[in-house]
Amino acid sequence: MAGELRRQAQHLGFDPVGLASASPSERLRLRSASLERWLAAGHQASMAWMADPRRRAIDALLPGVRTVVAVGLSYHVNASPTPSSLKVARYGWGRDYHRVLDGRLRQLGRWLEARAPGCRWRACVDSAPLMEKAWAEQAGLGWIGKNGNLIHRRRGSWLLLGHLLTTLELPPDPPAEPLCGACSRCLDACPTAAITEPFVVDARRCIAFHTIENRDPQLPEAIATYLQGWVAGCDICQQVCPWNAQTLEASTDPDLQPRPWVLDLQPDEALGWSDADWDERLRASALRRIKPWMWRRNLRAAMGQARIDP
Repeated sequence: MAGELRRQAQHLGFDPVGLASASPSERLRLRSASLERWLAAGHQASMAWMADPRRRAIDALLPGVRTVVAVGLSYHVNASPTPSSLKVARYGWGRDYHRVLDGRLRQLGRWLEARAPGCRWRACVDSAPLMEKAWAEQAGLGWIGKNGNLIHRRRGSWLLLGHLLTTLELPPDPPAEPLCGACSRCLDACPTAAITEPFVVDARRCIAFHTIENRDPQLPEAIATYLQGWVAGCDICQQVCPWNAQTLEASTDPDLQPRPWVLDLQPDEALGWSDADWDERLRASALRRIKPWMWRRNLRAAMGQARIDP
């Protein structure tokens, strides 16, 4: 059953695929303790949902869960922005990954239920209160790097993560072991020093947090000064990672291919978008979390304009 499940997941486009036992483990206990320290330090900024207690109690998401099926979907595509373009994080180039992952995980859950009648399952993407990177590491998909991203030997860190929780007990894969070694490129490259120490990312200093989650009328000067053209997320700590410097297989998945405007986002033109333009260009996009007034705020900050109107 485990082998069939893995093949079905791969048929749906997932690679890598791994299985983890939902039973408590020392590794997960340590990850939970790290999360507690991160929250106590205030590194979550305004993301109060990170403190949801269900994040440390997987049984609360699916009572009786026995197995966690972790899957990755590579969003590394064969495309590059024009040199003069403003920058958008790669995860937002294509269709909303929440919809893509959730739909395919539900297909996998229905497939599993048909072959194991009576088993229950739940599909989880990153909107669910689950320690997704910790469970992906436990399932052998990759290790959590010093920049907080999951890194796979062949796929690098350009991976969207999803999980299928099930009450069916299946043999687990061995957990992944960290391979960052002494490398500190991600820490050194972050322009705002958001990676305060290896494996610790302070959202209060992170460009991605401020361009996507910050609802203030203006970005903090310490962030706006160092945007380097980023207006929707930030990929700097992934771009410098040696595991992403290797030749990576490019995804041809239609759902992940970039919208044309993403690769040539010109400041003056983008600043002229109406709310209707925003709605059309960001339809079925994960970037809709950045509301129209926030887009204009981010654009003006990236262009070095001091006055930022909603």
